[in-house]
Amino acid sequence: MKDLIGYIAQALVDFPDEVSVSEVEGEHTTVLELQVAKKDMGKIIGRQGRTAQAIRTILSAASGKTRKRYVLEIIE
Repeated sequence: MKDLIGYIAQALVDFPDEVSVSEVEGEHTTVLELQVAKKDMGKIIGRQGRTAQAIRTILSAASGKTRKRYVLEIIE
């Protein structure tokens, strides 16, 4: 899942080298923390959060097969 989020984020931003995704694993939930350049925050979040919500929807659909819950946090 970490690679999936990284791939999507790198395709959306102007500075793909500054994209980093880290995992924080819990017992039932894994939190994916996405960091991008300050100038690219708007592109990741999108208008009224639509792009961020779409990324979370893709993550939810992809995590259905693993039977583990994933949460995406966008870190400034």
